[in-house]
This record gives sequence, structure tokens and C-alpha cells, in this order.
Amino acid sequence: MIEARHLRVLRAVAATGSFSAAARELGCTQPAVSQQMKALESSAGTTLLIRTGREMRLTQAGEALVRHASGILAGLTAAEEEVAAIAGLRAGRVRLVSFPSGSSTLVPGALAALRAAHPGTRVSLVEAEPPRSVEMLREGDCDIALAFRYSAPGAEWEDLVVRPLLTDRLIGLVPEGHRLSGTGAVTIAELAEESWIAGCPRCRRQLVEVCEEAGFTPRIDFATDDYPAVVGLVGAGLGVAVLPELAIESVRTKGVRTVTVEPAVEREIVALTLPDLARVPAVAATLDRLFLAAAR
Repeated sequence: MIEARHLRVLRAVAATGSFSAAARELGCTQPAVSQQMKALESSAGTTLLIRTGREMRLTQAGEALVRHASGILAGLTAAEEEVAAIAGLRAGRVRLVSFPSGSSTLVPGALAALRAAHPGTRVSLVEAEPPRSVEMLREGDCDIALAFRYSAPGAEWEDLVVRPLLTDRLIGLVPEGHRLSGTGAVTIAELAEESWIAGCPRCRRQLVEVCEEAGFTPRIDFATDDYPAVVGLVGAGLGVAVLPELAIESVRTKGVRTVTVEPAVEREIVALTLPDLARVPAVAATLDRLFLAAAR
């Protein structure tokens, strides 16, 4: 294997014409230059230099190697500089995928803080709900997945680095003037006879489970992943709903009233990445900014 350090020595010998002059230029000893040239000739499998009087002359193979050495060493220097820039957060790219309410609440502040601290780091954002967002992470289509789960931690993410961000409680939404609109807290059973507006598939499944634990099956007349649409349907008196606090923060709640639902239903908001990606400086910095945004 030809090593870059040997190429640098060969180029110095070719430029100066001797081992001793190359040693002075490189700041090392003449025996060290001689040893590295022997190692390079061994790797190349042929003679690269011949002595003619007091000077060293390149063989045809040596001339070919010197001709390529400049491009190889320039490319290596450029690669080292690029890697150093990424490691020092002067450059880098992070692909982030998030569910909608996370995109509108946690992500903006986190990315603004990241850009202010590391303007050379670029972050792209696409939206997807879990489990699709988690699949994208495992398939290599993103570097960080902002996700949530309602159940207790299990084996579903055991192969991933899990960065807990916050606990998000579900809040009830009823129309203005509803019989429960002035109530501070209601039990889920008090909404058993209501028409329901359900959210994303995972949230919808959680709603059904909670209602069935309370002894009834919710009558879901409308289902939409669009949180403003949920609020609009409730505000029009077409039903009731429960939404995560993050979602309520991100939409106007005109025409609706929020109520605390008992027993409390919560989801865990996390940032996920792969173990190898967690060691990438730009990814680690983005995870830190998401954590700080959630703490506010």
C-alpha cells in the first residue's frame, strides 16, 4: 500500500535532487528519507530512484508516481480540510424527519439556535408520523427522527439511540357552549355519547384503547391528520376531540374550549438516531438543540 507520507518524501527528493536536501526541506534526517524511499519502492514493487553522481534521478515509474502524487496529495488535503470542518461544525448536513406538531413547535426554535451557533451546518426537514419516520431512520433516509409513543418503553427502539425530550399530555377539545365547556376537568367516560373527531392513526388507536378502558367505544365520525381541521370541526359543533398539548400550541383554537381529561393520557416525545450517527458532531449538536427547545 502506498502511503501519503511516502509520496510527500518522493516529491521532495524529486524537487531537490538528493536525500539530504529533501531531509532539510522536510525537517527530518537523511536516513529517515532513505528508509521511507525503500518502503515506497517495496510497496510499488519497482525501483523509483537511481543515483547518478551526487544526484538522485527518477526512473520512469518514479516519474509516473510523482506526476500522480500532486493530485493525490491535493485531494487528500482537501478531504482532511472538509472532514475537519465537519468535525468542527463549520460544515455538515443533518436530515431531520418530524411529526407535524413537533415541526411547528420544537423544531423551529432548535434549528434557529443551531444556525446561530453553527451557521455552516445545514438541516433539511421532512414530515412523517411514526412508525414511518422510524423506518426512514433505519433505512438511511434521515439522520434524526422526532417521534412519539404512548406505551411504556419496550423493545421497539432498542437498536436506536433514544433522546427523551418531553412528556406531552392529551387535552380535550369541546365546542364553545358545550355542556362541559366550563368544566376544569372531565373523565373520558363523560364523553361517551359524543361524536368524535380523531387524529393520526397512532393517536386514533390510542383514543379507542382509552375509551374502551372506560367502558365504551367512541363513535368516530371524522378522522383527519390535520390539526387545524380537527379544531375547525370541533369549533363547528361537529364533535369533540383530544389533541396533544404540542398540537394545541401550534393551532388557533377559535370556537373551542380545552378541558383536562382524566385519567391523564400522555405520550413521550423523543429524538431518535442510530448509534454511529450519534457520534457525528452535527447530529449530536442538533440533538442537543432539540433537547434545549423542549426544556423551554
